[in-house]
Amino acid sequence: MSRTSLIRTALVAGAAASALLLSGCVAGEGQAAEPAPSAESGSLEGQTLAIDFATYNPLSLVIKDQGWLEDAGLDVTWVQSAGSNKANEALRAGAIEVGSTAGSAALLARSNGSPIQVIDLFSQPEWAALVTVDGTGISSVADLKGTQVAATKGTDPYFFLLQSLEAEGLQASDITVQNLQHADGWAALQNGSVQAWAGLDPIMAGAEEQGASLFYRNVDFNSYGFLNATEDFIQNKPEVAQAVVDAYEHGRQWAEENPEETAQILADVAGLDLAVATKVIDERTNLDVDHVPGDAQIAVLEKIGPIFVELGDVASQQQVDEALASIVNDTFAAKADASRFE
Repeated sequence: MSRTSLIRTALVAGAAASALLLSGCVAGEGQAAEPAPSAESGSLEGQTLAIDFATYNPLSLVIKDQGWLEDAGLDVTWVQSAGSNKANEALRAGAIEVGSTAGSAALLARSNGSPIQVIDLFSQPEWAALVTVDGTGISSVADLKGTQVAATKGTDPYFFLLQSLEAEGLQASDITVQNLQHADGWAALQNGSVQAWAGLDPIMAGAEEQGASLFYRNVDFNSYGFLNATEDFIQNKPEVAQAVVDAYEHGRQWAEENPEETAQILADVAGLDLAVATKVIDERTNLDVDHVPGDAQIAVLEKIGPIFVELGDVASQQQVDEALASIVNDTFAAKADASRFE
């Protein structure tokens, strides 16, 4: 068993023991805590679900467009996430129960105490790169020294930027990061407020059509697309969580069988030309990925975690290790049934 697996097993076991003690206190003297229903029990009719949709998660757009969850009887509230950081804010505030983030952003949130777990993977994208425009004098990472760079802190493009700097011998202190939401970062690059932008699709693909250049790309610096849920939701609405994951698997099959319609849905929601949306779907969105979260994702996150500590975004490596050991919940993905929505 690997070191990570050993840490994960020990910490999860400790968390489970603590949870049992706490549940006994909450239930009251002589009264057992009421167990959560099984994922198979109960009807979905009339149950509620607060879930996000995001242009960086095309499957969420397909599921929302097709109305499968509503057809199953759920009362669904859809909330748009402008970026992983906004999805994490909504999850922590209880505004949504299920949200889409990059794996790096999910790890950052859990390391800092947000009670979320990844229950499914929606893609393995190349959705981040470093972007510039003519006239900035930027053609390589080395050229960024002393410049202003737009990035949305707490998202994959931000961590892509940090990894890119490290790979090319620079430090975060060599640049000034303008913390802007993704669309605002592209606007800042256009108006000359910054010399580069850590971009995110589909906005980045649209920027390319307007003459922007992706001067640094590295697919290995992109983490997976995580579908996260709050622990409270997982505990108290397991049958709804299973329905969400089942819908995602049906959505994955539908998107792979209907790429043109998927691109059109993305174009409509994001306000993109169809050609741009098609590029995002066909060239930079890998939906053909094992959707069950596990060791492959942990291996990627283990490389990113120390950056959090080095920059002071997380207080200690112990917090990162605890998050790595507990962030994955593969219960629902392991038994996903896409056929329930056929």
